[in-house]
Order: sequence, then structure tokens, then C-alpha cells
Amino acid sequence: MQKMILILDFGSQYTQLIARRVRELNIYSEIHPWNKCPEITENIQGVILSGSPFSVRDKNAPMPDLSAIKGKLPLLGVCFGAQFMAHHFGGEVLPSETREYGRANLSFIDDSNPLMKNISPNSQVWMSHGDTIKRLPANYIKITSTEDVEFAGYQIEGEKTFGIQFHPEVYHSLEGKQLLENFIVDICGCEQDWTPSAFVESTVEDLQSTLGNDRVILGLSGGVDSSVAAVLLHKAIGERLHCIFVNNGLLRKNEFDQVLESYKDMGLNVKGVDASELFYTALEGVTDPELKRKAIGKVFVDVFDEESKKVENAKWLAQGTIYPDVIESVSVSGGPSQTIKSHHNVGGLPEYMKLKVVEPLKLLFKDEVRRVGKSLSISPTILGRHPFPGPGLGIRILGEVTKEKVRILQEVDYIFIQGLKDAGLYDEVWQAGAIFLPIQSVGVMGDERTYENAVALRAVTSTDGMTADWCHLPYDVLAKISNKIINQVKGINRVTYDISSKPPATIEWE
Repeated sequence: MQKMILILDFGSQYTQLIARRVRELNIYSEIHPWNKCPEITENIQGVILSGSPFSVRDKNAPMPDLSAIKGKLPLLGVCFGAQFMAHHFGGEVLPSETREYGRANLSFIDDSNPLMKNISPNSQVWMSHGDTIKRLPANYIKITSTEDVEFAGYQIEGEKTFGIQFHPEVYHSLEGKQLLENFIVDICGCEQDWTPSAFVESTVEDLQSTLGNDRVILGLSGGVDSSVAAVLLHKAIGERLHCIFVNNGLLRKNEFDQVLESYKDMGLNVKGVDASELFYTALEGVTDPELKRKAIGKVFVDVFDEESKKVENAKWLAQGTIYPDVIESVSVSGGPSQTIKSHHNVGGLPEYMKLKVVEPLKLLFKDEVRRVGKSLSISPTILGRHPFPGPGLGIRILGEVTKEKVRILQEVDYIFIQGLKDAGLYDEVWQAGAIFLPIQSVGVMGDERTYENAVALRAVTSTDGMTADWCHLPYDVLAKISNKIINQVKGINRVTYDISSKPPATIEWE
């Protein structure tokens, strides 16, 4: 079994960042809800308790059973996790007298403690809590402080159990990665051997064991996730993988033909299916974003169900689901995080569809998927493509989707993306696209008044899609793109640029 660090999630906004930081050390990690802790087996080398929006003093605060972990495995409590252990085992946690949110500096470090090894004096950390530990239990030893927080970190005497009230997983804790390395590598004894090549090897073995001689249907999109999933599956089962690329009528301009062409030299068994009219029919009169996503998802399932019946012994539907899809659609593994939006490839299949689901990438972040793809020698052209939502332009057209709106948006999107490429900016942007707004505005073209549609351009930078900042594109580039759109796309007379980051906004508008 894969050696790993177990992260117990108490609902913190930063829990996924803990997993990412662990993986950046080439060590595998999994997140599980605190109330659905997996069986503690020998493959779990250490445990991290996340932060939480709860106070340990709340009546409904999480109350994890740590009896199989504490004192038996290396354990690190972060923020709520640290406060829980102090509060539950005889200390005192009270509301903070001063605001403890944002940057702080360590004022005391016990540099003989293994958790604090190579941490600089006055190191900057990130605080985010309303409570603070006022008194430690008798057998707890202080290992670090800030000016405002005396017990910023502790170790339980005689145990490899630690607690810190700051967040080492966020970039604002400048030596947080060093602290996590101290815990995971030195204290837990983890080997840093979880690499893209190791992931490919173990995943191929798992797929071969799970799938046997069955045939698998995979819905290709032309994007990074489905492409990497396809090559992984092909490596595992060869010609028993049947790839289907569906034209849902919501793709980018010329994308259906271009994607089919791009897979010719990859040795994949790919079939193109034009189901545009089915999707347009399903979307007639639908304006609610969630209902649109669900309608698109249902037609995808119906199409794959129909196509799977044409493949003898097809028993599985493969999907390029990745970790952020799962996190945003449902709480992580059933945990307490709030659902943001539905994803068309998350949540299983209806009972009438006789296929089982296989998702080889569902525990990877986007940048990890790209690294795995590189180890599989997938073309940089495919790996470098911007993410594109599964529902396509259907969720970039606010309000009802029509063929004419799709046509207009395809033209706008094409000019935008080509403009970024011409300016040498495409690879500096994580994701870009255009949004058709449900408004019209007055304009002037020549000597005539116009009353036409408006679009918004969206470009963001990100590492994994969990958070994102809007791109500060040069004004001259935006001006050139805007001018082209208004002059060349009939029906558009106004172009706006979205300068919202995630959070509070999401990358897509719907």
C-alpha cells in the first residue's frame, strides 16, 4: 500500500493547501473528514489535524476520537487541531484578547526541538483564529511563541505529538514548508519517493487489477485531464480503451475537428460523436446555472450510455475528474466543506446506466496532472492547454443558451485566445475565456445607434485552480483584442474585463 500522511479535515479553507504542501515534498497525502477517519494501518506514517471554522468551545464543535493515533503515530495539530488537543487534555482555550489574523513573527523558538529545526528567529507566520491557548496541559512543552501568542507551538512530553496555532501550509508562513518537512520527513520518517513516475507505475498496476479484461469507455475533451487519463488507461489496458469525443455544440471554434486530429498520433482509439442538437434541445429555456450543468451532464451520460452499448463488454466509464472538481462539487470525501457548484463528471452515474466509474486522477491537483502527463511524454501542446469547463460555453453564456449566442461567443473567444498567443501571453495565463452577458447596451457604429450584446473577458493566474488572481494584462493588448471583437463579431458592441479573484469569485461565472 502507498505510504502516506493522513490529513483529518475539520472544515478549514486551508485543508487542501496542507495536502498540496505535503505532496510538494514528494510524499503522498490524503484528506479524510474527521468523523470518517479511515482505519489506521501501517501505511499511514503520520497524521495532521487541520484548522476549522469552529471554536473548540462551541457546543457542536468536532470531537475526534484520537485514541488510535495520539501517542502511537506522529501527530501535528494545526490551529483548531492544536487547540483541540490542548483543550481536550486539560489545558485552557479562550477567546483571543487581541485580533490574531494575518502576519505575525515568531519571538521565541526552541531550536532544539525537532519540529523547529532550521526555522529562523523572527520567522514570519500566518495566524487565522479567534481563540488562543491560554494554558497548556501539565505535560505539554512550549516550543515557540509570538509577541501576542505565548503558546504558538508545543510538543507533548514523551510523544511525537505537536501543535501549532499558525498555518504553515499558506505561503505567508515563509518557512512553513521547512516546518512541514521537519515533521513529515524527520519526525514521521517518510521517504520522498512519491513522484510522477511512481504515480504512473502504481496507478497502472491498480487499473490493471481493477479493470481486468473489461473494456472502458472514456469521454475525451481534448483538455489536459482527459488526455492524461486516456494515456494512463491506454498504458494499462491498451486497445480495450474506447475513447469518445462528443461535440456538445458548446466547444470552442473548430475544436471538434482539431481535437480529433491531435489524437491521431497518440495511438488512442478515438471516435467522434456529434450530439450538438441533443444538448441544444436539453438547454432550451434553462437559465439557472445549476440546472444547466445538470442538463448538460445528463445528456453526456445519455450519449455515453448509447455509445457504450456499441462496445461489446464495456463495463466502465472513465472520467478525467481531478481533486478540485471533487472538492467544489461535494465536501472532500464527505467532509464538512460547503458545496460550491456541481461538476458534470462528479457524483456517479444513474442506476439505468450499467457502467461503473473509474477516475484515475481524482486525487491529483491540476499541476500534478501536468507533471504526470509530462512523465508520459504527452505533447506539450496538449499539456499546456488552458483548462476548459466540461459544460463548455454553456456556463459561459449567462441565461438561456442558443445556437446564435454560441456562435457569437465562439468568435469572441477565438479572437481573445489568439490575441493572447500573438502577444506571447498565452502560457503566462492559467485560464482565459469570454463570457456572454445577459444584457444589451447602447453603442455607436459609424453614425448609427446600436443596441447589442456585451461580453466579459476573463484571464486568471493560478497553480491548481483552488485559488486564482486576475491577470494584469497590458492595456494595449486588451485594447487590440477589444477592438477586433467589436469590429469583427456582429452582435457585440461592448467588451469588459473581469478583475475579480478567487475567492471571493470563482473562475467561471456559473
